[in-house]
Amino acid sequence: MVPERLELLEPSQAVLRAARALLRRNDRRDTGTFLAEGPQAVREALKVPHVVESVFFRWADVHDHVELLDAARAAGVAHYALSEQNLATISDTVTPQGVVAVCRMLDVPLAEAITPGVKLVVICAQIRDPGNAGTVIRCADAFGADAVILSADSVEVYNPKTVRASVGSIFHLPLVTGVDLAEAIDACRAAGLQVFATDGETGTDLTDLTDRLARPTAWVMGNESWGLPVEHLRLADTTVAVPIYGKAESLNLATAAAVCLFASAGAQHSAQPSA
Repeated sequence: MVPERLELLEPSQAVLRAARALLRRNDRRDTGTFLAEGPQAVREALKVPHVVESVFFRWADVHDHVELLDAARAAGVAHYALSEQNLATISDTVTPQGVVAVCRMLDVPLAEAITPGVKLVVICAQIRDPGNAGTVIRCADAFGADAVILSADSVEVYNPKTVRASVGSIFHLPLVTGVDLAEAIDACRAAGLQVFATDGETGTDLTDLTDRLARPTAWVMGNESWGLPVEHLRLADTTVAVPIYGKAESLNLATAAAVCLFASAGAQHSAQPSA
């Protein structure tokens, strides 16, 4: 016998169809909603007031997600159970993770995210791979960044692969999307941040910037294949190269972002006065 607290209704065909449509970018844009899949993503989404519209559980996994079910009920969020086959129709993965949430988009205007007092910002310019974008957001969250900005020519932040790669971090810090790179850099400078742009070939060695890393900084990360074009590099105060001491030709974009953000975060925290 199924405990009363685990009894769930199946969604109507209209509800299921609306959720399935969110696998398409145009429908996400038109409705202002997106899908977050997996226990960690859904858990973090439910912690943010008024973000989650509904949660879908796979029948076979309901017992494994009692905490999420209780959180959805406590927040007054619609919640349903689906068969394996129906859950697969709203999942972007080969092996669905058993729980999917419909969430409201949560990006904010540039002026709201970049204000005096911010210390660490990541600007993604022409990043096209959703997995890389999500991992950069996760790294930014891990190292205490104040915001992540994705330029207008970058991948959509609500792409299911981006959301999944962020592992819930998309719900933790302000996100700005669809802005011009020069506009983003101008806003960061106006807020008192220096602007570093990564360039593996001609940039200043990261280890030579020890005396500057503690200052408020915006890091500009370029495309996975061609990096940042010359005209974008010129917008920065300094171009920076991550040193490679082994035989690897280069670093993955997300790895380079993690190294740069770790360097800045470490320097900034070390510079803070002891309590």
